[in-house]
Amino acid sequence: MSDTRVEHLTTSGVFTLDGGSWEVDNNVWLVGDDDEVVVIDAPHDPAAIVEAVDGRRVVAVLCTHGHNDHVNAAPAVAEATGAPILLHPEDRVLWDMTHPDRAPDGELADEQSVKVGGTELTVLHTPGHAPGAVCLYAPELGVLFSGDTLFQGGPGATGRSYSDFPTIVESIRRRLLSLPEETVVNTGHGDSTTIGAEAPHLQEWLDRGH
Repeated sequence: MSDTRVEHLTTSGVFTLDGGSWEVDNNVWLVGDDDEVVVIDAPHDPAAIVEAVDGRRVVAVLCTHGHNDHVNAAPAVAEATGAPILLHPEDRVLWDMTHPDRAPDGELADEQSVKVGGTELTVLHTPGHAPGAVCLYAPELGVLFSGDTLFQGGPGATGRSYSDFPTIVESIRRRLLSLPEETVVNTGHGDSTTIGAEAPHLQEWLDRGH
């Protein structure tokens, strides 16, 4: 298991929802070893993601949720690598806005285990930012991949369609803040944080309401 590692790249593009568009930088996370990896989110620039894969077998493209800035490149990466795209079924409504003619290849379910390179990722269904949002927890690596559910400084945005602030706070409180406080949180955008750094601020988030 010693050669199982986390790799990171950043891709840039446009997020669109509810008639608005925003320039965004997205984190792409690869977890695996010298032989095989999973890709966590395929937002933009499929060529850069395939280059990072570097010829290894891609077990799956795991989508933390269905917003376009997390799935734009998923079909191209899947086609280039032969990997299946996995998405929680409750986010098909968002996926279909971007890829109406290309369904995901499989579903992610709460507590599902994805094995790669001698380690396991556990799927945690954490709705709020999106109905089918998930986080991926690798206890052996001490790492959580939080998508847009938890960031450095608080919950992901809930001001747009298919999102809900009380739901995301409950997801974070119940599913994430119970993890070991030294757990590194690798997010969908921006800098990483830890569970221990964010847990004391739950009441502040509730007070500000977003």
